[in-house]
Amino acid sequence: MNRSTTIGAGVLAIVLLLAASSLFVVKQAEQALVLRLGAHRATIQEPGLHVKWPFIEEVVTYERRLLSLEPPAEEIILGDQKRIVVDTFTRYRIADPLKFYQRVRNETNARNQLTQMVTSSLRQAMGQIMLPALLSDERTRLMEAILKEVSERAAPYGIEVADVRIRRADLPEETSQAIYDRMKSERERQAKELRAQGYEWGQQIRARADRERTVLLAEASRQANLLRALGDTESSRIYNEAYGRDPKFYDFYRSLEAYRKTMTDGSTSMVLSPDSEFFQHFKQAQPRR
Repeated sequence: MNRSTTIGAGVLAIVLLLAASSLFVVKQAEQALVLRLGAHRATIQEPGLHVKWPFIEEVVTYERRLLSLEPPAEEIILGDQKRIVVDTFTRYRIADPLKFYQRVRNETNARNQLTQMVTSSLRQAMGQIMLPALLSDERTRLMEAILKEVSERAAPYGIEVADVRIRRADLPEETSQAIYDRMKSERERQAKELRAQGYEWGQQIRARADRERTVLLAEASRQANLLRALGDTESSRIYNEAYGRDPKFYDFYRSLEAYRKTMTDGSTSMVLSPDSEFFQHFKQAQPRR
């Protein structure tokens, strides 16, 4: 009984091992190659459970979905000898798994090959254009030409290239810094020129203002002197006319002015004769008879 159980368990184990080695599953997003001792026997595109000969056949699976390739940015020289750093991305799929297996074996080798193809086509195409073309409609035509060339070169590897795009195209860091420094120097030069022009204009405006001020003050002084002279003349005329009407009153007024100027401070000393004409108005008037 024990021997029969052992034999049955062994047979069951062998059957299970053979089943596990004979059956394999292809997923919805996969495709498979069945290889018999390294030689191609079948290509399976349909998902599901499949059978192979155990031990002498092996299965290699590949993706059916679109795959993404994003190689490192490359520095490229354009047709006008300007250098730019180009960052690209590529979308591709494994269209013929047998060719893919025969040429590159796995996705790592395929990515390396495809990176070289994209870089080579990119350098060749962009080496014939100028920098402004990347900012115009010519960029679309350029990318179509690159996609066509990469697709033709990738087809023998069983790879179908769906798209090649430029994500970014920038100037190299040292070039950008040099351009920035040059722009900064240019702006500083322009600022100095504008400041110098502003200072010169300011000097001209101040000089013109000072000149106009001097002219205005001189004209105002002239008019003031003229008006003052006219006023003095008119005043003298009025005084003369007034004094001419009563000479005695004029003489009396002039004497009072002289008294005020000489006697109001209290420190003036005069040596005069009592009968001097200076004191004529201090004399008492003789009573009329």
